[in-house]
Amino acid sequence: MGVLLLLISRLYRIEKEAAPLFAADRHQLRQTHARPILQKIYDYLQSIRTEVLPKSPAGRAVRYLLNQWAALNRYCADGDLSIDNNATERSLRGIAIGRNNWAFLGSDSGGHTAAVQRSFTGSCQLIGVEPFAWFRDVLARINSHPINRLHELLPHHWAAARA
Repeated sequence: MGVLLLLISRLYRIEKEAAPLFAADRHQLRQTHARPILQKIYDYLQSIRTEVLPKSPAGRAVRYLLNQWAALNRYCADGDLSIDNNATERSLRGIAIGRNNWAFLGSDSGGHTAAVQRSFTGSCQLIGVEPFAWFRDVLARINSHPINRLHELLPHHWAAARA
């Protein structure tokens, strides 16, 4: 299994190199360098599949990897995709931690308001806008802002107007 970890670490080194590239260039880099490594991983899994006990942790891991092979390779087909879902998991960590705190929001409308606020906060974080600065500015101006131009106050438009 040490071979497998070495090959996976090579994939992550390629991703580190690919990070600053545009999607098309990242796609090409993956085709050239990651695909052959993925093929080695696949060949290795096929070769050890018969050597590990099917119900052992290693056997279950090999079976899972082979069953999910198409999904595990999907990132190579699209330069916009990430090799893993770590960024998504990190973004959801705050929700998972706060779940018990939010169990009783007072009412359904309180829950709806909290969901809208969390959505705006997440949008700000995604584009690199400090959420408190955005909320402070938008809440100070929203009453006098024309209703047919409310879209201008959305985080991505707000950030573009300040760039």
